[in-house]
Amino acid sequence: MSIIWKYLDKRSATVAAIKDYHSMEFIINNTAQDIIEEKNRMTGIGSPTMDGMPHSHNPQAGEERILTAIEEIDVLKERYRQAVEYMDWFQPAWDQLSEDEKYTLQTFYDDEIGMTGAVYDICDHFHIERSSAYNKKNRALTHLQILLFGKD
Repeated sequence: MSIIWKYLDKRSATVAAIKDYHSMEFIINNTAQDIIEEKNRMTGIGSPTMDGMPHSHNPQAGEERILTAIEEIDVLKERYRQAVEYMDWFQPAWDQLSEDEKYTLQTFYDDEIGMTGAVYDICDHFHIERSSAYNKKNRALTHLQILLFGKD
C-alpha cells in the first residue's frame, strides 16, 4: 500500500505529514540499533525475578522469548520500511521549500509551544503582525501541499 493513502485529504494530510516528519526521521536513525538490542535480548539468558511470588517453571520460556523477539524485529523492519517510503515521498517536497517556509511550518505545527505561541514566534521572527503570520503559514502550507500532491 502506498504511503500517500494515509494522507488522502490534501490540506489536513499536509499538516499530518509535517507532524510525522520528526518521528519518521527518528525511526530511520534508530531502527538498526533497536534491532540489535532485540537480537541481544533474544539470545540472552533470562534470570529469575525475586518478587516473593511462587512461579512455575516454563520449559518453553526460551522458545517463547525467541519468537517474541522475531515478531518484534518484524514490526521494527516494517516500521522502518514505512518510514523510508514516507521520506522518499516527503523529503523532496520539503527540500524545495524556502528556509522561511520551513521555519514557519515547523514553528506553527510544533506541538510543544502551541498554536498561539507559534504565531507569536513567527511574528517576532519576521517582524510581522498576527494576520500576516497566518497568511504566511497558509501560503507555505499551500506550497507544500502542491509539491506533495500536485495541483487539483
